[in-house]
Amino acid sequence: MSTDRTRPAGRRDQRGPRSVPPQRSRGQLPHRPQRPHQWFAERLLAVLSGQRPVHWMLGHTIGEAYDQLAELAPSTPLGAARGSRPVLRHCRGAQPATGVVEAFASIAAGDRVRAMAFRLEQGPDRRWRCAAVELGGERLAAAPGPR
Repeated sequence: MSTDRTRPAGRRDQRGPRSVPPQRSRGQLPHRPQRPHQWFAERLLAVLSGQRPVHWMLGHTIGEAYDQLAELAPSTPLGAARGSRPVLRHCRGAQPATGVVEAFASIAAGDRVRAMAFRLEQGPDRRWRCAAVELGGERLAAAPGPR
């Protein structure tokens, strides 16, 4: 019987129990918290698609942003198209100054893709708030070509 208590009986190699690095399965990635612009894009999508009421964003907006949402939301501009629920495809942000993020997102609903831009500002309490929202992606009529 072995006198070494760190190895099971019959084990001959000299490695200790923690010398083998743990292996991750392919599907497991470390959890990264969402960035502020990604979090806001999801919330804005929920309001502008009619899934949530406008007042859901009351504490998360400043300045004219709430008025912009209140004006846009009743028409549900990002509402479901042909029964498909809108989803956030991409969201990117840039930080032009400290405490400011300007972001854009593309939203897909069925075969239609819409654009959304918004600005976030960080207050003295370190909380991010939406300061402006704009929607684009309206289909433009094709210009007549030369004949």
